[in-house]
Amino acid sequence: MSRIGKAPIEIPAGVTVQVNGNVVTVKGPKGELSQEVNPVISVEVENNHIEVKRPNDERQNRAMHGLYRALIHNMVVGVSAGYKKEMELVGVGYRATSTGQVLELSLGFSHAIYIKLPKEIKVEAKTERNKNPLIILESADKQLLGQVCAKIRSLRKPEPYKGKGIKFVGEIIRRKSGKSANAK
Repeated sequence: MSRIGKAPIEIPAGVTVQVNGNVVTVKGPKGELSQEVNPVISVEVENNHIEVKRPNDERQNRAMHGLYRALIHNMVVGVSAGYKKEMELVGVGYRATSTGQVLELSLGFSHAIYIKLPKEIKVEAKTERNKNPLIILESADKQLLGQVCAKIRSLRKPEPYKGKGIKFVGEIIRRKSGKSANAK
């Protein structure tokens, strides 16, 4: 059995889970999420626990067993606690400002970049003196949040020589020495 797949998912207080056919809907204080599950995998809700079960030990079923259990767990955590990602802009003159659902980035290009974010994501841009600007993104949907963060990061990936670019807070960038290290 899949170690992840066989672990039951605890339903916290204030969260309701409904299974209609092969669609699992989770409602909580932070929002509502739904996920379509492959018909082979069965999802059962019993006394504050969600159990994900598979019919047999075929390779494909074992893979989907763990996958759907993880996706449902992410939905339960998202609607109860939510997810938060912090990104840091490292570089001279790099700035971020947010107005509503639009994020404006100045990343050293000749023009500003405007990104319209989905309504499910809350955005906040912080700028403090003598510190790198921060972008704080919050959402109940872990998958959507990761996708938006990847899109923002792709605009200016951290480069290994000076470390300039957009990175996650706490991320370690592997640095390279420049030309002078190779000279004798």
